[in-house]
Amino acid sequence: MKLSHFNFELPEELLAEYPAENRDESRLMVLNRKEQTIEHKMFKDIIDYFDEKDVMILNDTKVFPARLYGNKEKTGARIEVFLLRELNEEQRLWDVLVDPARKIRIGNKLYFGDDETLVAEVIDNTTSRGRTLRFLYDGSYKEFRTKLTQLGETPLPKYIKRGVEAEDEERYQTIFAKKEGAVAAPTAGLHFSKHLLKRLEIKGIDFAEVTLHVGLGTFNPVEVEDLSKHKMDSEEVTIGPKAVEQINTALKERRRICAVGTTAMRAVESAVSSSHTLNEIDGWTNKFIFPPYEFSIANAMITNFHTPKSTLLMMASAFAGHDFIKRAYEEAVKEKYKFYSYGDAMLII
Repeated sequence: MKLSHFNFELPEELLAEYPAENRDESRLMVLNRKEQTIEHKMFKDIIDYFDEKDVMILNDTKVFPARLYGNKEKTGARIEVFLLRELNEEQRLWDVLVDPARKIRIGNKLYFGDDETLVAEVIDNTTSRGRTLRFLYDGSYKEFRTKLTQLGETPLPKYIKRGVEAEDEERYQTIFAKKEGAVAAPTAGLHFSKHLLKRLEIKGIDFAEVTLHVGLGTFNPVEVEDLSKHKMDSEEVTIGPKAVEQINTALKERRRICAVGTTAMRAVESAVSSSHTLNEIDGWTNKFIFPPYEFSIANAMITNFHTPKSTLLMMASAFAGHDFIKRAYEEAVKEKYKFYSYGDAMLII
């Protein structure tokens, strides 16, 4: 398949600037692959599609306040710094994106905060917008990380045009977030409320927790028509023995196994054994899933409505079937479903 197969027109008013007032009361479109049917529900109705001993795979990554604003030495120009990943704890080296990038060269210094106690020096150019920064701070590593958290803001996606609000710190985080390291939320998980999780638990649904720290790999635009030539950025992934046992048992018993989000799906598909069961993993994945693709682990998937030409849409398309997803998206536009991070959800079974 080609990149152009994943383009569609999306009216601007369907971009969700805010989430549903109650997490589990967003709308839910249910796609049945076998019957080729589409149903319109509320997210909390998801409980009706799962039985005792079915498994939901949750990505327990936690978003950190990755967007900082600093001033360039001498000129005082305001520069946005988006933290991507820590390269070296001891030396305080970070991979970042800067904007506007043309102004930032090796050797430049950036000052952060009113008191300018945090300074960063540019030590390398990595991509057109990418830089490596060395942070300079008088204090322990713990104090340095606290300072970063104080100065950083919730990294809402750029298409949300409003400013960041205090509430975003809580609502742009899943309720099962535990392990800090993501620069964007695994958004399918944002629809779960504590109440809904409890109801699922009482029904006997098993939760298998995996970690994939969402980085740029998930969101980098695809710029080649031939999808096989697109290279994904690597993202850190961990799947421990408990999740492996839960999922492999469900596989053996032919239960419903639902990946909550494209990141949970990528995590498990990055750790498939030669006998199509799940292995433990603690490392990095640059796996890119696009049609045609044979999935080994999950047989159901919860996902949001994604941007045109995105790797997320391509994965959903590989899972549901390209023509079926196309029809579902046309219906979503007609029925005015909300798209992207704070938007509505889709269950593919």
